Amino acid sequence: MRLRVLTMNVQHDVGDPRRSALINAEIRRLAPDVVTFQEVRYPDVSDQLAVLVAGTGLRTTHQAAVLDHLPPDADVYGGTALATRWPHRVVDVVEGRTADGLYWYTLAALVDVPDLGPLLVVTPTTFWKTDAEVWRERQMLEVADLDARHRTRLPTIVAGDFNAVPDSSSIRFLSGLQSLEGRSVQYHDAWAVAGEGPGHTWTVDNPAGAAEIERLVGQPGVRSRIDYVFVGCPHAHPDARARIVGVQLVGDGPVDGVWLSDHYGVLADLEYAG
Repeated sequence: MRLRVLTMNVQHDVGDPRRSALINAEIRRLAPDVVTFQEVRYPDVSDQLAVLVAGTGLRTTHQAAVLDHLPPDADVYGGTALATRWPHRVVDVVEGRTADGLYWYTLAALVDVPDLGPLLVVTPTTFWKTDAEVWRERQMLEVADLDARHRTRLPTIVAGDFNAVPDSSSIRFLSGLQSLEGRSVQYHDAWAVAGEGPGHTWTVDNPAGAAEIERLVGQPGVRSRIDYVFVGCPHAHPDARARIVGVQLVGDGPVDGVWLSDHYGVLADLEYAG
């Protein structure tokens, strides 16, 4: 069975007011089965999530419905949302916060995939600051714990905006390239398996991204791959397999003259068997 997974940071509702409708048109064209969104406006601010999935048939959950505490900047940057072709239910939420105001969230949901059974999808909201890698490390350990607690017979999907490049410790840990705190795991990075080229998702080549990079980094020439779709490895799922058969960027060029977001999305095609 083929399964199509998209992750996309939609940059809340800043900028051109047509963006959400254009992202919706791309989602209808690409027809993903599982979508992890980041920076979706909170429902009490606007109905952005409804616009993003209108006409797709996707079922949705915004993190606002499951978190105990809202992020301090939720009114500006929104939060994570999950959309799936089939029913899903959030089975676990991890919330982290430091004394100096860093915060992160991770949602774990089970998706009822016909003919295959329940599929675990884990989507983290990581802190963006470049000097916060120690907390992203902690969150990836929490991701591994969530998978261990709720893993099904199908290889788990972990997808989102990780705010970390492939050679950072948090991503190396997920990829099985290094240990953290005496622990190790391995997930397959869809772009590393099937992508062509560098796969940059946050880059000055995107005018919307260039403006954010100037504001947040203040350095020229930034081209980073920080958005990912990961798939659980067969060692963790011995009676089932998920082959990554294709991956592409979404929104890596203007649509009707409009750049969809400051991030490019990542769309992965998986083939489940077993």
